[in-house]
Amino acid sequence: MHRILLLAAALALPLPSAAQVACGGDFGGFVQRMAAEARARGFDQSTVGSFFAGVRQDPAVIRADRAQGVFQLPFIDFSRRLISQNRLQNGARMAQRYDAVFDQIEQRYGVSRGVLLAFWAFETDFGQVQGDFNTVNALMTLAHDCRRPDLFRPQVFAALELYRQGALDPAQTQGAWAGEIGMVQMLPSEIIEKGVDADGDGRVDLKGSATDALFTGAAVLRSLGWRPNEPWLQEVTLPASFDWAQTGLDVQRSGGEWARLGVQPRWGSITNLPASVLLPQGRGGPAFLAYPNFNVLFEWNRSFVYVTTAAYFATRLEGAPVYAAGNPSPALSEGQMRQLQQKLAARGHDVGGIDGILGAMTRSAVQAEQRRLGLPADAWPTPELLQRL
Repeated sequence: MHRILLLAAALALPLPSAAQVACGGDFGGFVQRMAAEARARGFDQSTVGSFFAGVRQDPAVIRADRAQGVFQLPFIDFSRRLISQNRLQNGARMAQRYDAVFDQIEQRYGVSRGVLLAFWAFETDFGQVQGDFNTVNALMTLAHDCRRPDLFRPQVFAALELYRQGALDPAQTQGAWAGEIGMVQMLPSEIIEKGVDADGDGRVDLKGSATDALFTGAAVLRSLGWRPNEPWLQEVTLPASFDWAQTGLDVQRSGGEWARLGVQPRWGSITNLPASVLLPQGRGGPAFLAYPNFNVLFEWNRSFVYVTTAAYFATRLEGAPVYAAGNPSPALSEGQMRQLQQKLAARGHDVGGIDGILGAMTRSAVQAEQRRLGLPADAWPTPELLQRL
C-alpha cells in the first residue's frame, strides 16, 4: 500500500534554482535535459553521468500509478481487507521485539507505537515487501509523465544527492513504484531531510534497519505537525437524537462538549481536546472521535479511507476493540459515485476530481447537499441523494 498514491506535495529538497525541465516528449531527450539541470544545480559531470547512464522508462510504473481501485472501497470493506489476523499478530510481535525502540521514540517525538506499527504494516508488511521497482527508473518515469511532474521532478535530484552521498545505487536500489524507499516508504527528499541514524552505525538505512526506519517515520510525522503524546482516533457511540449535521471534519468541539451531547467512548475515556465526530459510512456505521493528530495523518497519505483505516488499526494495536460495524446503507458503485461527483461539481462544489472515490472533499459536498435537501446530513451518499440531485 503505497503512501504516494494521493500525496498532495513532496518535501522538496532545497537546491539552487534552475529552469525546470518540461515533462513529456521523447524520454531520451528528457533524460538529457534532466542531466543538464543536474549539472546546473552543481552536481559534477562524473556523478551526473553515472547516475543517469542506465536510466530506463518503466511502463509498469505508469500502470501502477493509474490503478487506484482499492481506494473506492468503503471503510468497512477496506479496513477488513487491510487489517488481517496475521497483521495483528505480527504487530504484537514487532511491538514486543522493538519495545525499547518505541519507548525511545515516544520519549523523543511523542509519536505512539500504534501509529508507527500501523504504517509499517500497511506500507511493507513490517519490511517484508518493500517493492521491486528500480527507484531511479520509477522517479524518472513519473517525472517524465505529465500527470504530476512537479511532485516527482524534485525527487530525482534528491535521489541524485543520495547517490552523491553514497546512500543510493542507481542500478540496484529498489522500492515502491512511486520511488519510496525502505520499511516505511520514504521519498528521497524525506530521507535527506528527516532520515535518522538511530542505530548509530553511521548511515541512515531505511531498508535494513527497523530502528532507523521507525525513528525516521516518527521524525517525519513530528515535522508534519504531530502533537506529542495526544490521541488521534477513538471509537464512540452516539445517542439516537444526535444531530448528524454536527459530524464531519469541518465541525470541531472539545471532548467535554461532545460528552455533554451524549457522545460516549467504546474504549478508554474522551480526551478534552478539539475533536470531530467522524462517520466513515454514515449514521448506520462505526463512529469515531477524530482528534488533531488524525488530520496530521493526511500529510502522510491523502486517501480518506486509508488514513481512517490506519488510524483505527493503530488503536487496535494498542488494545482497542473491533469497531461496531452497525448496518450502514449500501455504498454507491464506482459509476454512481462518479455521477454523484459530476452532479455535485455542477452545483458548484469542489469535490477534488471526478474519480469515483469518496474522499474528504466529496464527503463535505455530500453533507452540504443533504442539509439543503433536508436529508440526514451524515456525509454518506445514498441512491436517494443521487436521485434527488
